[in-house]
Amino acid sequence: MQRALAEDVGHGDLTTAAVVPPGTKARAVFVARERGVVAGLPVAELVFRCLTSDVEFRTLVPDGQEVAAGGVLAEVAGNARALLTGERTALNFLQRLSGIATLTARLAALVRPYGVRLADTRKTTPGLRVLEKYAVRVGGGYNHRFGLYDGVLIKDNHIRLAGGVRQAVARVRGCAPHTVRVEVEVEDLAQVAEALEAGADAILLDNMDPPTMAEAVRLVKGKCLVEASGGINEENIEAVAQTGVDVISVGALTHSARALDISMEIQGWSEA
Repeated sequence: MQRALAEDVGHGDLTTAAVVPPGTKARAVFVARERGVVAGLPVAELVFRCLTSDVEFRTLVPDGQEVAAGGVLAEVAGNARALLTGERTALNFLQRLSGIATLTARLAALVRPYGVRLADTRKTTPGLRVLEKYAVRVGGGYNHRFGLYDGVLIKDNHIRLAGGVRQAVARVRGCAPHTVRVEVEVEDLAQVAEALEAGADAILLDNMDPPTMAEAVRLVKGKCLVEASGGINEENIEAVAQTGVDVISVGALTHSARALDISMEIQGWSEA
């Protein structure tokens, strides 16, 4: 949070210092300019608390709630200089996280009738992964691994360097804790069979079309979890869900979500 503020404020807010007299108090509201799912209000509050102790922040809707255009999300009151100085940083977090939650909610609704989990990926903004993955959960999605440290996912380059799927899985089994699930990314049905024979706990179907995914699910026969990923969007996600996969992971949830349009509007003030 301090880094985000330092990036924007630097050695001081030149405009606010010139325009707003010291000691001025103000009240503002956060307003959604379009329909969406709210995420990040506690983060917005923290921005102002990092700038001043003279602030009151009242949340009017909880994170995870859908609001209509024109809906008031929160009120903030206190030192007017601090409110204006923190406005853009607070909005950047709030708009970004609400955009992720909104996209997640939309896609999760499409796959929910098929009993499929919608998950995110590691394709996040550097330094903001924890917050962006929080927004995915708020929107009704699930988190994939948080980093390279908390799960094994053998990808195409691992397979190439190991000499094949079997060799890669064997190397992992030889050193990874027994509590860690081993997932293998595969590109065709031959690799699906190889991953099954190697004893994979989960298989990720990478950039396959829905008919091939359905055949992969048939081959697996419930022996391990099946995840689909790659090139999945709002137009084709329902067809992917119909193939019988257990999880659909979508990188676009965090790398391509459009920020929700939210504004902060001063509604009253008084000079000291």
